[in-house]
Amino acid sequence: MSDASAEFDILIEEARRVFAGPVTFLKSAPGLKFLPDPIVKEVAFAGRSNVGKSSLLNALANRSNLARTSNTPGRTQELNFFDVGAGEDRPPLFRLVDMPGYGYAKAPKDVIRQWRFLVNDYLRGRAVLKRTLVLIDSRHGIKDVDRDIMKMLDDAAVSYRLVLTKADKIKASELADVTARTQEEARKRPAAHPDILATSAEKGMGLAELRAAVLEALD
Repeated sequence: MSDASAEFDILIEEARRVFAGPVTFLKSAPGLKFLPDPIVKEVAFAGRSNVGKSSLLNALANRSNLARTSNTPGRTQELNFFDVGAGEDRPPLFRLVDMPGYGYAKAPKDVIRQWRFLVNDYLRGRAVLKRTLVLIDSRHGIKDVDRDIMKMLDDAAVSYRLVLTKADKIKASELADVTARTQEEARKRPAAHPDILATSAEKGMGLAELRAAVLEALD
């Protein structure tokens, strides 16, 4: 076993241990003034409405109802913060942030505009944000609305990584193809991590690697 492989195995085990511990909902922030104090590092989850963010967060944390899931696109309208590793006498190790879905929402235009400003301002101005995980539905690949978010992150020099969701819903050959195309696009972007993660919240596929990627982003 190579040193790199051994180090990755250690990281996988450390991530498993961390996410087996307490993961609790902290608060929802409908505006910047409601953000929690920036006392620990954060990793945010972004993606189109109905890409499976809440389901993936629940699976990541080994919880069934940590993040609310809905078949109605656009239900998540605030930034939702979750403490990882917090205890009665200790602060969290870090925080996960579930962001409002973009691209579609059954809501008035002024509300959608408010969400967009909230997301943009958070991503651009949050010093403790160490990485954004941009979720892409593996059945559809990168869409223009995803590219808009990616460009914003590139322009703001905010590190991000592309994560394919619902990978169990397509054939292995199709997954290999969409992974290759996604990776090719990621490598052209200055703030994107070059490697792509393929996941399935339903089947547990890629969750160990995703947990490790979260810890890796915090270093």
